[in-house]
Amino acid sequence: MQVEEADEEEDDDEEMEEEFKKKPNPGNEPCFKVIVTNENGLQASNPNSIFLIDHAWTYRVEHARQQLLHVPGLLHRMTDLMGIDFHGEIPDEGSIEQVLREMWKYNQTYQLSQGTAEEKVPVWYIMDEFGSRIQHSDQPSFATAPLFYMPQQIAYTVLWPLRDLETGDEVTRDYAYGETDRLIRKCVLLPWVPTEVWDVNCFTPEPSDEHYQAILAENKEKLPITINPPVYDKDKVFKVFTDIQQVLNNLTHPRFVFTDNEGKADILYNFSHFKDYRKLSEERPEVMLNQFPCENLLTVKDCLASISRRAGGPDGPRWLPRTFNLQTELPQFISYFQQRDRRGEDNHWICKPWNLARSLDTHITNSLNNIIRHRESSPKVVCKYIENPVLFHREDVGMVKFDIRYVVLLRSVKPLKLYIYDVFWLRFSNRAFSLDDLDDYEKHFTVMNYAPGVTLKQVHCEEFIPLFEKQYPEYPWATVQANIFKAFAELFQVASAKPAPLGICDYPSSRAIYAIDLMLKWDTSRDGKRIMQPQILEVNFNPDCDRACKYHPTFFNDVFSTLFLDETDSCHVTCIV
Repeated sequence: MQVEEADEEEDDDEEMEEEFKKKPNPGNEPCFKVIVTNENGLQASNPNSIFLIDHAWTYRVEHARQQLLHVPGLLHRMTDLMGIDFHGEIPDEGSIEQVLREMWKYNQTYQLSQGTAEEKVPVWYIMDEFGSRIQHSDQPSFATAPLFYMPQQIAYTVLWPLRDLETGDEVTRDYAYGETDRLIRKCVLLPWVPTEVWDVNCFTPEPSDEHYQAILAENKEKLPITINPPVYDKDKVFKVFTDIQQVLNNLTHPRFVFTDNEGKADILYNFSHFKDYRKLSEERPEVMLNQFPCENLLTVKDCLASISRRAGGPDGPRWLPRTFNLQTELPQFISYFQQRDRRGEDNHWICKPWNLARSLDTHITNSLNNIIRHRESSPKVVCKYIENPVLFHREDVGMVKFDIRYVVLLRSVKPLKLYIYDVFWLRFSNRAFSLDDLDDYEKHFTVMNYAPGVTLKQVHCEEFIPLFEKQYPEYPWATVQANIFKAFAELFQVASAKPAPLGICDYPSSRAIYAIDLMLKWDTSRDGKRIMQPQILEVNFNPDCDRACKYHPTFFNDVFSTLFLDETDSCHVTCIV
């Protein structure tokens, strides 16, 4: 096979193919195509018709800019491959920005199925000059797939023919492989064939009941049978089985003792998700546990957005950034993005995996192509990025982003009993906020305690409140916090408004602790006043309570007293529902 420059005036029967002939591959002059040169052609059944393609660049998105800056020859090779003018020897910001924009027309992705959460973050790669010049076709002549070769610890792309080919036939592949719906294919191919989808209604109603049934089946969660609420002796000492070291180290309340025998425990306080509620409810209904059936409706980001629409309609409530599920709502998102673009409105968005924490595989962008391609790596939501956050003045840095973490304790669903731990935690960016340098982690993100060599700014809540009120004297913290608690109450009310699996299951033996991360943004109230609007970012299952235990030694005593003893008088908690 060989690469040759294509005649842009060639005719083609397919409308989509005609669009591609008008466009270079994938986006800049000159236009290339790959053809079969073997004088005998290629036979699909011949094992010698399978080929390997090298990868020119393999990276993770957060490292792309630094690699273009510092890896010798990389920027020059990428500009050549993408048809970008670059004549200097020293990398310049303009050329790097062009590559970072154009690379989404060339990127492919894979991820490892084993390893730590960090190691399983998707990897992106660009095939070499040969592979990158294989054109798209709706009726492709070849297929491709990444192959990770363990002995060399290196990845290749495997290329094989789907039918017999003659000399001179073009080598093509399907850029939207696996997508059969015509509208979805149009959306997926948009990076190479720009088109408007304004005619698609960006209305995103709550998914059907079947959607939640499918989630339950996929999670392999078995719902409990109906039981009567357990009744315990007033002075009972509860045996606790747990695999969470923070609990083992910090729970000292006299009415709780630890046991290594799960079968004799009164309370199961597990780090991992519990699945078989049916068996537990049938055999040991009096055993309490630290999880609710179907709580993933809160803790998984696409489900959180879906159930929140019960409070705010298709656009969602004011306390949740506008969110789209890229797997199921791609056309609606593109329509919404293009309509905002047409009106000149801010179009910065943040792509998040459905079910990862610590900002892993989370990316901020104003590039539609970037967002569309991220759909291929792992299931994601895309949320409106908060372009006008309430900032906090750091003496050493300036005005920075911050977020707030509250610990909430769910005692029961019916009746709904929700408590807030009286201490909240703050996280700060390390660089002054501005709506640029979107891949600058220390400017746009606040989770610094997992990043090696990065400064972690700590301000305790009792110090923060007077500083905040000094910076914003018209916004008393008590008023701001009351609005935060109101948002939390609404969230849990809608999350428990429908029976499982459409809502959190009313299981009398369940209790739970969650951490809710939020930011504040500037907004306008319905009567025209400037307000600080809470924005819930995520709800975390089994949160890291290291700082809570370090600075508040009674933390787990308070949690266990509230959840399992119904005793709150001496605990640092506030009932909000």
